[in-house]
Amino acid sequence: MNNELTAVLNYMEKERGIDRELILVALESALVAASRKSVGPTRLLRIEIDRKTSDIRAIATLGVVEKVKSPADEISLAKARRIKKDSKVGDFVDVEVTPRNFGRIAAQTAKQAIMQKIRQAEKDIVFEEYKDRIGDIVTGTVRRFDRSDIVVDLGRTEAVMPTKERVPTEEYQIGDRIRAYVLNVENTSGGTNIILSRGHPDFVRRLFELEVAEIADRTVEIKGIARECGYRTKVAVLSHDEKVDSVGACVGMRGLRVKNIVRELSGEKIDIVRWSDDVRTYVTNALSPARLLKVMLDPDIPRMVHVYTDADQLSLAIGKRGQNVRLTAKLVGWKIDIQKDESEVTFDEKVARAVGILAQVDGINKEQAEKLVQSGFLTIDGITAAEKADLEAIEGFDSETVKSVYEAAAAHVKKLMEEAEPHEGA
Repeated sequence: MNNELTAVLNYMEKERGIDRELILVALESALVAASRKSVGPTRLLRIEIDRKTSDIRAIATLGVVEKVKSPADEISLAKARRIKKDSKVGDFVDVEVTPRNFGRIAAQTAKQAIMQKIRQAEKDIVFEEYKDRIGDIVTGTVRRFDRSDIVVDLGRTEAVMPTKERVPTEEYQIGDRIRAYVLNVENTSGGTNIILSRGHPDFVRRLFELEVAEIADRTVEIKGIARECGYRTKVAVLSHDEKVDSVGACVGMRGLRVKNIVRELSGEKIDIVRWSDDVRTYVTNALSPARLLKVMLDPDIPRMVHVYTDADQLSLAIGKRGQNVRLTAKLVGWKIDIQKDESEVTFDEKVARAVGILAQVDGINKEQAEKLVQSGFLTIDGITAAEKADLEAIEGFDSETVKSVYEAAAAHVKKLMEEAEPHEGA
């Protein structure tokens, strides 16, 4: 009896709960490769394990020939008849070629093969557990740092939060408990890769779904999220029940719901905006708390909104380092141009604005733009509609300069028209 192999089989069956026959079948397959090192390069080789005693036999199938040329594949007729009396040339006979100490080799191979299958099974279990959890929030412990990536222990396995998915204002220490959004799950040869994120906009979306019951039951819908992680997020919401206030539901009693989310986001500011299918109303809501005087859609430039405010509201509408208007543009999906009310704009400011607009056209420099404005040509349309003789009357504008400026203006107008075409047909 092969006591070593029997002990391994008993342990795997009782302690690990693995079926004994499955182990034996896997072991017979694994031992074929291992036995070739001991037996030699025999082509037709099989391993048989006695189910009762665990004894192992290596059996080679050899062809019967008169004269042996390839000992790995052939056996002489005389030797074949010792094994099987009626053997003749061309027959095949089974010959036992079990090497010494093959039981010990088998036991070691069994351990390796079984442990490999266990590891693979554990990887498959992890993948099956997490493959349907993309988009969920999980909780784990910061285990270590791999360069600037964070390795998070989720209990059964580890996940990685890459640098680009971190919040720049947050600091993490080994042992910290953190919640994160499951961004992706990949099954690779090295195991299951779970990618986490705290910087993704959908992390905020899932926090609202967990915190706000009306969002979870779809009474209130999140229509859009614009986020600069660590600093500020705008969330646009819509109520499908006229009795439920979408903004109030998200804020909660005494602001409790949104405070819980802000706390999870380490103090990141959150603006909850009432969504509207009217772009002007949507922009007005999104730029709150700034008070706007007018919101106008540009008739010439697709998806462009012009916003006018009082002078004291301009900086509030734009926000610190342009953050408020930038997030609003991202949330609404339109370009936003914010200006002071024209009635409060001085003549010098109007001149400077006209110069700035012309100087942005490819082919017109700032010096040329200033001379054009001083001569009364304030817009691109004004330049293309002018006679070339009028442009040549400007100081410093010779025929070559007039030609290049005129062509630059015409190309700019054509470009704007081409950009408008798909929008008009939508």
